[in-house]
Amino acid sequence: MNNMQLNPTDILQKEFKQKMRGYDPAEVDSFLDDIIKDYENFDNVLQSLKNENNQLKSRITDLNNQLASAQNATNGSRNNYDYSAKPNYSEQNTNINNNVDILKRLSNLERKVFGGSDNMNRY
Repeated sequence: MNNMQLNPTDILQKEFKQKMRGYDPAEVDSFLDDIIKDYENFDNVLQSLKNENNQLKSRITDLNNQLASAQNATNGSRNNYDYSAKPNYSEQNTNINNNVDILKRLSNLERKVFGGSDNMNRY
């Protein structure tokens, strides 16, 4: 709204000079009232969109933090692996299932934030 020259209050308080053959003041006032309503509606929509945008940015930050935590947890479990010991396949299967579950949850969250899977290709 930085480039807007008028706000509803400016329009409401605007007074025009009257001349002998000027415009009908009642008609001008009525038209200005309509303009004020439009400006107020525009301002409400703009504020709503700004709030929604801020909420979505915050949600993206939260999801990115969750993803980073999940990746760190996965990387941390790889670094602590004892390669000299015999592999425990049941434990590995549990880790794989947990990782798949985490990835599915992240995918569902992303779909909820960004919409359907068609929208994901744009980002």
